[in-house]
Amino acid sequence: MESVDTQINPRWIIPVEPHGVVWEGYSMAVTRGRIVAIAPRKEIDDRYRPMSVIELPDHALIPGLINAHTHAAMTLLRGYADDLPLMEWLSQHIWPAEQCWVNAEFVHAGTQHAVAEMLRGGTTCFNDMYFFPEITARVAASAGIRATVGLILIDFPSAYAGGIDEYLDKGLELHDEYRNDPLVRTAFAPHAPYTVSNEPLERVRVLADELEIPIHMHIHETRDEVERSVQEHGVRPLARLQRLGLVSPALLGVHMTQLQDDEIDLLSNANAHIIHCPESNLKLASGFCPVQRLVDAGVNVALGTDGVASNDDLDMLGEMRSAALLAKAVANDASALPAATALRMATLNAAKALGIDLETGSLECGKSADLTAVRLDAVETQPLYNPISQLIYAANRNCVTDVWVAGRHVLKERQLTTLDEEAILAQSRHWADRIRGD
Repeated sequence: MESVDTQINPRWIIPVEPHGVVWEGYSMAVTRGRIVAIAPRKEIDDRYRPMSVIELPDHALIPGLINAHTHAAMTLLRGYADDLPLMEWLSQHIWPAEQCWVNAEFVHAGTQHAVAEMLRGGTTCFNDMYFFPEITARVAASAGIRATVGLILIDFPSAYAGGIDEYLDKGLELHDEYRNDPLVRTAFAPHAPYTVSNEPLERVRVLADELEIPIHMHIHETRDEVERSVQEHGVRPLARLQRLGLVSPALLGVHMTQLQDDEIDLLSNANAHIIHCPESNLKLASGFCPVQRLVDAGVNVALGTDGVASNDDLDMLGEMRSAALLAKAVANDASALPAATALRMATLNAAKALGIDLETGSLECGKSADLTAVRLDAVETQPLYNPISQLIYAANRNCVTDVWVAGRHVLKERQLTTLDEEAILAQSRHWADRIRGD
C-alpha cells in the first residue's frame, strides 16, 4: 500500500471539472499538499495507507472558493457609510476616511480580519486591490491563504506612494519579492479608467506583458463613469482601454455593469476576463452585469465580493446565490446561470482569470489540495435532492466546517488554526473606536 498524508471521506465530492458532476461515496487521498487520488472509497482504502483519516459523512467536498475581487483591508470600514451611490460614497466618505486612517497598521489589521472571515467562509484564495500590498502579501502568506496581490496604481498621492513612479517602483519590488512564492502572486491593479491617466496605463501594459501577470481594474462600474469618459476622452472607457492596448487575455475587468453588444464581442474576441460582484453592484445601485450574455458569448466570468465597505461581507456562498438569482432576473430566464455554473464562477473560472487554473480551482489529481467541506445535514439544507443546488440556493457560510490550502488544515471544525480570532476581533474593535472618535 502507498503511504499518503491524509484520506478524506466525504458524502459527496463535487470536482467542478467535469462540469456539474457529483461523486457520492468517493474519497480523496492527499500527500505533500496535493491531490493524488479521487476514487470510490473502497479503492482508496485498498490502495493507500494514510497517516490521518478525516470522516465527513454529511458533507460536500468542493474546491476552495476563490474571491476574485476584494479590498481586504477595507473590512475595518464595514458599515461605515451605507446606502449611498458610488461616487458620493467614495468622494465624500471612503476617500476622506482613507486619507485620515489608512497606513500599514490599518492594512495589517483589516487584512487579518478579512482573511479570517474568508477562511471561515470556505475561501482559499483572494485577488486584492489596495494600498500597502506588501502588508497584504505578508498577512496572506502567514495565514496560509492563497492570494493575488494587486500592485496598486492611482493618479493621486496617498500614504502609500507620492506619485506614479513610486507606485510602480514599489509594485515591481513586491513582484520580485514574491516571484517564486507558493501562495502569493501579483497583478497590476490600476484602480479605474477615471482615476488613472493614459501614460501610466501604457506603462502598465508594457510591464504586464514583460512580467506576464494580469491587470486587475474596475471598468464600466456605473453609467456616470461611462458618460464622464465620453465627455473627457470622446469614447467609452472600454474603447479607451482598447486604444491603449489593455483589452487582452491579461485583463480582469471588474463590475462591467454597462455593456453594449459590441463591447461583449470585444471582450470575447480578446479573451478578457470579467469579475462579477453582484451584491456590491446591487448595494451601490451601480447597474446589472449581463452575465448570461457574457457566458453565451464565451467570456470567462468569475465572482468577487468587492470590499466589505460596499457589500458588507466576504461570503462567497452568498455571492454565488445572489449571482444565480440576479442573472435569472436580468435575463428574464429561469434557466440562466444554473447552480453548477455559479459554482464554477467561484472556483475554476476565477482560477483561470488569475492564471492559476493548473494549480487550483477544481478537484483533480495533481492539483493543490485547496479544499472546502460544507455540511449539508441541517434543517436548513434538508431534504436534499441535488447537492450542487443545495450549495448554491440553501447553504450558507456557517455550513463550512473545514478548509485546506495546499493540504494545510487552516479551518478545522469551524476553528481557525493559523489565526487568533479573539486577537483579531480585539484589534478591529480598537480601530472602530479610533475611527468613530471614541
